[in-house]
Amino acid sequence: MGDTLEFNEIYQEVKGCWNDGRLRFSRQSVVYKSSKTGKVDSISAPELSLAQWRRVCFGHGIKLATSSGHVYKYDGFKDSDFEKISAFFKANYKVELTEKDMCVKGWNWGTAKFSGPLLSFDINDSPAFEIPLANVSQCTTGKNEVTVEFHQNDDAEVSLMEMRFYVPPTTGDDGTDPVEVRHFFQCVLSGSVVVFTDCLPFRYDIRIYPTFLHLHGKTFDYKIPYTTVLRLFLLPHKDQRQMFFVISLDPPIKQGQTRYHFLILLFSKDEDVSLTLNMSEEEVERRFDGKLNKNMSGSLYEMVSRVMKALVNRKITVPGNFQGHSGAQCITCSYKASSGLLYPLERGFIYVHKPPVHLRFEEISCVNFARGTTTTRSFDFEIETKQGNQYTFSSIEREEYGKLFDFVNAKKLSIKNRGLKEEIKAKDGYSDSDEDEHDAYLERMKEEGKIREEGDSEGDSGEYDSNASESDSEAEDGESEDEGKKKKVEKKPKKAVKEKKERKPRKEKKAKDAGAPKRPMSAYMLWLNSSRERIKAENPGISVTEISKKAGEMWKQLDRGRREEWEKKAEEAKRQYDKAVKEYKESGRGAAASAGKEKKKKGGKAEEKRKSAAEKEREKGGNESFKSKEFISSEESSSESDHLRGTRKIASTPPSSEEESGSD
Repeated sequence: MGDTLEFNEIYQEVKGCWNDGRLRFSRQSVVYKSSKTGKVDSISAPELSLAQWRRVCFGHGIKLATSSGHVYKYDGFKDSDFEKISAFFKANYKVELTEKDMCVKGWNWGTAKFSGPLLSFDINDSPAFEIPLANVSQCTTGKNEVTVEFHQNDDAEVSLMEMRFYVPPTTGDDGTDPVEVRHFFQCVLSGSVVVFTDCLPFRYDIRIYPTFLHLHGKTFDYKIPYTTVLRLFLLPHKDQRQMFFVISLDPPIKQGQTRYHFLILLFSKDEDVSLTLNMSEEEVERRFDGKLNKNMSGSLYEMVSRVMKALVNRKITVPGNFQGHSGAQCITCSYKASSGLLYPLERGFIYVHKPPVHLRFEEISCVNFARGTTTTRSFDFEIETKQGNQYTFSSIEREEYGKLFDFVNAKKLSIKNRGLKEEIKAKDGYSDSDEDEHDAYLERMKEEGKIREEGDSEGDSGEYDSNASESDSEAEDGESEDEGKKKKVEKKPKKAVKEKKERKPRKEKKAKDAGAPKRPMSAYMLWLNSSRERIKAENPGISVTEISKKAGEMWKQLDRGRREEWEKKAEEAKRQYDKAVKEYKESGRGAAASAGKEKKKKGGKAEEKRKSAAEKEREKGGNESFKSKEFISSEESSSESDHLRGTRKIASTPPSSEEESGSD
């Protein structure tokens, strides 16, 4: 038999959802790694105290218990694996793998037994079901019953919300407490290790207990078991004066229908604190093995991270060797219209905050560098996961392009547009000119200008050609009547061109009175002027357009009382404006300006009347008295064909001598 045993597609039940992974038995430890979350459970061989082989829904399963009271259950084994695993346990762990049958009678009465962090409901000494107490979010007691509520898992199709245990009243006749589940509260609430008061920006007291973290606020309280803590992050802010301490939770804490997968604490580096643990020195030494002391002092973020690391027993992730253009270990960007910081880590990316996002390299399918949608001074960084989800971090300064590209390339991540790198990368990441970009608006205006010029040239040439063809046809003899009709048709566009050229006079713009009072601002503009600096301070590096977007969202979310306050200020400004306008007009300064405007209007109307009268007279004279040179020459030709295809009707032409003799 080898030194290790490995099994793939082994399932672990996590709050109603089955997560698959890989289980490995070695001489030193038992290690299970989840394929979905990447969480690793490690059990050292000396700590292993119990091993049971049971028939479960996925074939067969193993229940492992440690000397410290932790219980681990893994399902998905085959019946033939029992002998192999049993022999390995006897040879390396000195623990016998025993078979334990589950009760499948379907009875709903039995005995509730508490063994460490596990509640077992037994029927005739056979377990019907087991509940990990870490999955319990709330427990309430009634007269004869206990209601247990559970943490919810977003990935589970069906979730168990609560369970009620009925305790007959005869159980407590001997004076004992009939509600045995209270033992859970006695174990959990035995005493807090340390309390941090008002250390969060949103005013929560942090109470750290031996097995869970308690957030106490004015409205909500949250109990976070350490078993739900997935990862810990300690991240420096870009201003180098603050620190982020991020706690990743699975399952998340729930408030209404909203679930929070991350708990973000923001500390100032200059804030110091002194702590005294609520334990004796011997107990601290025995329990934490030198990781903590009874009395400690230092920066607040260091104390919180040190205590959490010792209690949760997980490593704290910090940024790696990445340094941006400004020397910081993060990149300023935007995600879903909110500005934040993107931290490239040794094994993934994390974005803080609103909403926080953590992406491991093993989850990433490929990344993409794209040009910014609004300007070439920034670019977008797109991450696509193997599950098909896409995360776009936008508005990244172009100076960060080279550093980020080298980091992604060094981590051997698949880059979708690697072949386009040379085309888009210049000395500092992008070309400074916009000549290579296609401006659709400019092209459209050029096309419209060409069409307008062609239309004007065609109209002018059509008018000139019609006159020339008219004179040629009247001077030449022997042309047919059909050709004369064609010449008539060519004259028709002349009127259309004239109509096109005759445009209405433009309306004159109103002259602005420089001395008149300025119009008052609206309630939103008054609020924006007072809040602009605060928005800049809360979002360092935000652009002008992003300030407008952020301000619009904040104005929509403003409560009714605050909005009415600004609306009252706007109404007061409107009243002051009306009063100032009235005084301005009464002083006579506004009357002179209005009189000048009226004079201009009257002069303009009179000019329009004169123009319209002149145009009417011109049209009338053109129809009756005006005769062009071509018309006079057509009278002198006096040929019969001229009368048939002449373009103007000759009113009275004296007959020639030949015509008189012919008539006689």
